[in-house]
Amino acid sequence: MAASRVTSLTLLYFFLVLAFAIFTFPFFLLIVNSFKTNGEILENPFSLPGSVNFIHFGDVIEKMNFLVTFKNTFLITAVSVILILVFSAMTAYYIVRNGTTFNNAFFAVLVASMIIPFQSIMIPLIYIYGAKLHFIDTAPVSLLIVLYIGFGSAFSVFIYHGFIKSIPLELEEAALMDGCNRRQTFFKIVLPMLAPTSMTIAILNVLWIWNDYLLPSLILTEEKNFTMPIKMKVFNGTYMNNWELLVPAILMTVLPILIVYLFGQRFIIKGLMQGAIK
Repeated sequence: MAASRVTSLTLLYFFLVLAFAIFTFPFFLLIVNSFKTNGEILENPFSLPGSVNFIHFGDVIEKMNFLVTFKNTFLITAVSVILILVFSAMTAYYIVRNGTTFNNAFFAVLVASMIIPFQSIMIPLIYIYGAKLHFIDTAPVSLLIVLYIGFGSAFSVFIYHGFIKSIPLELEEAALMDGCNRRQTFFKIVLPMLAPTSMTIAILNVLWIWNDYLLPSLILTEEKNFTMPIKMKVFNGTYMNNWELLVPAILMTVLPILIVYLFGQRFIIKGLMQGAIK
């Protein structure tokens, strides 16, 4: 029995190490090729760089107007995620605590909307907000945030809905007896209890919005409003990509969000498990 257990653990650790190597290898290549020239990358992208040179990172910061682009991306992501959390939590709370036929039907439609691919509605969406309402010309950043709230709320409400159902009504009744109104009960009692779920939803939405290319490329037409994924196209040529700048640009774009994910992954697992169990 002992030998069989040792063999099982050995195989388990072997496959875990193998999976870790497979999933981290692309990121390893990204780091390695960030210090290479175009010639070295095209000759052998799997080799180590001849010398460690940070000059490419300086060129990326200059050509991407990195500080402005980073600020745009951070602002859009932060505002969108915060509003998604607040509106989704309030919506889910109202649906759970007011289980009318209309609310249940609305929740069902909301959940069903998650299966609709964005590509199927992006042309009429841009036509309405661009050609008809002209929001793309007058308020592109605000429009983008509103669209992110719309597209991100269905999944967020779904996650919140499952967790809020597990919160005992007695806690809210006690708060009401102590003099709190419904709004105070939600923000002082219910919302703090949703912290693990809120962290899960926040991280998942940050990963999506920060890395999104398609929607910002349709909405943001002026260079001053570009986000980091869009701005990287300055390194793409008609006949050839400038790999020695494109690769460091990709690394600088994904590194902040990778750090956020590494610090927040335990909240994702904890929040999803609690929502599923409850």
